[in-house]
Amino acid sequence: MVIGASSAKQAGEDADTTERTRPPQLRRRLGRADLRAVPEARRALRELLGQWGKPGRSDIAELLTSELVTNALVHTDRDAVLTAVVDPHGLRVEVRDFVARRPRLCVPDADDGTHGRGMLLVQSLADAWGVRAHGVGKSVWFELDAQAA
Repeated sequence: MVIGASSAKQAGEDADTTERTRPPQLRRRLGRADLRAVPEARRALRELLGQWGKPGRSDIAELLTSELVTNALVHTDRDAVLTAVVDPHGLRVEVRDFVARRPRLCVPDADDGTHGRGMLLVQSLADAWGVRAHGVGKSVWFELDAQAA
């Protein structure tokens, strides 16, 4: 897991300047079908967002991140990679998996307990979201605007 800016310097750059100009970020590899990664991802995101100053948005970010991570681990049976970046404009969270099948928005069955609601939550609560295809797999992402609510 990486939290914070990289310490690598480019020629002529001061380390303090590098730390201040790169946005805080989180990158974590999620093991195949390891649902223990869900609360761990929430905890890591909470640490990343601790300085953001948007407590209501942070709660939404944790919820939506849980949904994307759970979907990737349950529906792909493969590893996944979680990336989150905070910058002055807001937060972007992306979960990349290695299966091309796109997530579906569906109306959950009332008798189906808690299944089928994740992408509806993402659609309802995120300021923007989408799916981006990769050579192998896809990334499902959402953004929360720092200026909103």
